[in-house]
Amino acid sequence: MTCWAMVLGSAPALAQQRHVAMTLFAESERPAAGEPLALAIRAVPEAGWHGYWSNPGDAGVPTKATWTLPPGVTVAALDYPAPRRLVIAGLMNHVYERPWTMLTTLTVPRGLAPGTALPIRVKLDYLVCTDQMCVPETQELSTRLTVGNGQVVKAMRTSFDTWRRALPQPLGSTATWQHDKGRFRLSVPYPRDAALGAVWFYPAAGGATDYAAAQQVARDGDRVVIETKAAADPARGPIAGVLSIGGGPGLSLEAQPGIVPPVKSADAVDGGIAVAAFFGAVLGGLLLNVMPCVFPILSLKALGLARSGQGETQARTEALAYATGVILVCLALGATLLVLRAGGTSAGWAFQLQNPRIVGVLLLLVTGIALNLAGLFELPTPTFAGRHGAAGAFMTGALAAFVATPCTGPFMGAALGAALVLPPATALLVFAGLGIGIALPFLAIGFIPALRRRLPKPGAWMVRLRHILSVPMFATALALAWVLGRQAGVDGMTLGLAAALLAALGLWWTGRRQHRGAHAAWVPAALSMLLAAGTLGAVRPATASASMSTGGLPGAEPFSEARLATLRAEGRPVFAYFTADWCLTCKVNEKAAIETAAVAEAFRRKRVAVLVGDWTDGDPTLSRFIGQHNRAGVPLYLWYAPRSSTPRVLPQVLTPATLTELQ
Repeated sequence: MTCWAMVLGSAPALAQQRHVAMTLFAESERPAAGEPLALAIRAVPEAGWHGYWSNPGDAGVPTKATWTLPPGVTVAALDYPAPRRLVIAGLMNHVYERPWTMLTTLTVPRGLAPGTALPIRVKLDYLVCTDQMCVPETQELSTRLTVGNGQVVKAMRTSFDTWRRALPQPLGSTATWQHDKGRFRLSVPYPRDAALGAVWFYPAAGGATDYAAAQQVARDGDRVVIETKAAADPARGPIAGVLSIGGGPGLSLEAQPGIVPPVKSADAVDGGIAVAAFFGAVLGGLLLNVMPCVFPILSLKALGLARSGQGETQARTEALAYATGVILVCLALGATLLVLRAGGTSAGWAFQLQNPRIVGVLLLLVTGIALNLAGLFELPTPTFAGRHGAAGAFMTGALAAFVATPCTGPFMGAALGAALVLPPATALLVFAGLGIGIALPFLAIGFIPALRRRLPKPGAWMVRLRHILSVPMFATALALAWVLGRQAGVDGMTLGLAAALLAALGLWWTGRRQHRGAHAAWVPAALSMLLAAGTLGAVRPATASASMSTGGLPGAEPFSEARLATLRAEGRPVFAYFTADWCLTCKVNEKAAIETAAVAEAFRRKRVAVLVGDWTDGDPTLSRFIGQHNRAGVPLYLWYAPRSSTPRVLPQVLTPATLTELQ
């Protein structure tokens, strides 16, 4: 009470400036007599301020609307879009931090003559807050309507259609709830094959849940069960609310009291997800070994082990050191990703490649590896492919894991997406599983003598193979230079190529000194690498341009949730895909499947709209949308059938037939 008294006491001084702009709209300025008319109140908060849902949660006040209407005219209660959650000091708030629109329906009585004036006024009392303070505000809005034929201009119809789509959609069937020993369980009918994003139940009134308590979600056939701590004073009878299911408008529902059997404990559900995610990560990591940036490193390391003719103990030691390097890098990247997300950043897998300077550093590393494979120089210590020793194996594994991060293949996307919703310790096990998958081939060679015996005998051919394997590494360097150009413009790419040239000159000089047996032959390479790294410090992200990459399909458009909603409202099928310039799997799919004549013709014939989400720079809006579909990164391919309420998530490796056969 004291806190509220302080807020209310300071309100006259603070409320001089309104922190939410409110505007009243009527869908038609000439409503027909006897027909309903939609009204909208558009609310736009200042940055850092938020308003409240109809049920504000543990704190806050809902908007109170007091209408002044002509005789016989009536108005319904306000309908709200689904809110967001905001926890402050342990209190759960149901808020709007971005613009939102409340809708209602005005009923004009029959028998009014055309031309009759209908003055409409509403007084709005509401609370607006930041994280530190709250201010009660009042606004009076008005509009003057005239009885007519109900005509709606196109621009206003478009706006109201957009606002209606933001409202929760009716569930269409009855849900069931139960209080059981201090727990609240809600069973919601939901098709087992329908996609399900991040789920949260917002009760429309108190008596259902403890707002701030965690909610566990489990799928059981054609139902979704939400379980959480029950409210201290349980309600009786039907419970209404909104079920948020990702980035969409959500579902409005009414649940009747009944029996809701528990599906599984949260631990059991998380355990099943964790096991599936772990093995998915292992398989995904295993497949990364055939990528052009990893395969040469693995091949030279394996042949180097065979050439060395070392004993069983040393072979196993190197295999374990290689695996340790791989796993530690995967754990470090995973831990950094989890910390960034815990801090509120919408980061995903390969987040580091969204920084052009890190792409530049990777360009230097790959260029150095390519030149080493080409025979330009030899490393003075056993730290890279083809050199033996535990230290060399460890560094080789660490490098292989780091250069593999631009790639996401089958099994990896779902596994890493699941890791982001698991407890941190369990999530790290999934990232470790990715490292185990990358390391498996070399572990097998190190621990299975029969495999080592099957490797070709050492000879001059190994030098030629090493030179051949430099080609995919040079191609990887070229691809990284292209990515740098996309991120930092021509100037950034020029700086990156200049740094790579400077590093190459130093490595060439070192190679010449090594050939002559000179003392401290590595000094030119070290100095050139330092200068090259300093050059990369001048790289800056390019200024975002108005035009986004929309791929090579005719008629493709940049992705936005607003455009997606418009296309779905028109009843058109939509193919939405999310890509990045540094994602090798994405680019292969685009050239081999998406941007083909057969797909373009099939999409033209079926009037398929194509939306492209370019995630090269880590756009946080796209990050949130990708996360809502249980993915940690790209590629992500979504198919929205004309009458489907949820998208179908397509495989991460596409063929033209995959797309041409979509229905």
